[in-house]
Amino acid sequence: MTKKERYAFVLNYFEAHAPNAETELIYDSTYQLLVAVILSAQCTDKRVNMTTPAIFAQYPDVAALSHATFDDLFPLIRSISYPNNKTKHLIGMAQMVMEDFNGEIPATVAELIKLPGVGRKTANVITSVVHQQPNMAVDTHVFRVSARIGLTTNAKTPLQTELQLLKNIPEEKVHIAHHWLILHGRYTCVARSPKCGECGLRPACKYYQQLIKAG
Repeated sequence: MTKKERYAFVLNYFEAHAPNAETELIYDSTYQLLVAVILSAQCTDKRVNMTTPAIFAQYPDVAALSHATFDDLFPLIRSISYPNNKTKHLIGMAQMVMEDFNGEIPATVAELIKLPGVGRKTANVITSVVHQQPNMAVDTHVFRVSARIGLTTNAKTPLQTELQLLKNIPEEKVHIAHHWLILHGRYTCVARSPKCGECGLRPACKYYQQLIKAG
C-alpha cells in the first residue's frame, strides 16, 4: 500500500465511523477552551472537565481571570498536574489578553503562542477547534498513532509529525483529522497494549502488518 493509499483508507474509515468527532473538553467559549487546553497539558481531559466548572464560576471571562491572585486561583487548580506553573500561566495569559489584545482571545497561531502557557500545540488546538483553520495539533496520541499506522515516516518531533500530516491530509479535513487521531489513540491505539483486534484500520496499519509477520 502506498502512502497515498494509506491516507485515503484511514481518512475514509474515520469519515464513515466518526463523522462528528470533536474535542472531549467541555467549554462554552474560546476563553473557556483556552483555559481548558492550558490545563490539559500532561493531564487527562476527564480531570480537566472536573476542575474547570469551579474556575469558570469564579472567573467567567478573561477580564475576571486577569484580576485573579495566585492564592485565589491555585486552590481551584490544585488537583491538576503542575498546578503552580498552570496557575501562573492562566493569570499571565489573561493579563496579556487584556493588555495586548483588547480582551479578545487571538485567532492566529503566531499571536496565541505569545501568551503564557500557550505553545504551538495549544495554539493549533484553539485555531483548529474554534476557527476550523487547517492546523494540526500534535499531542502524544497523534504522535504515536501517526507513526504506528505509517502516516508519518521517521518523524522525531511533534513538528515533524505535524508537517508530514499537513502535507498529506486535504486542508478541509485537517481540523477534524486532529480529533480522529487523538480519539483513536485514546481509546483504540493505546500506548501499551493497542486494541488491534477491534481496530478497523488494520488493512492500512504498518504496525499491525508487522505483528502479522512476527507472528
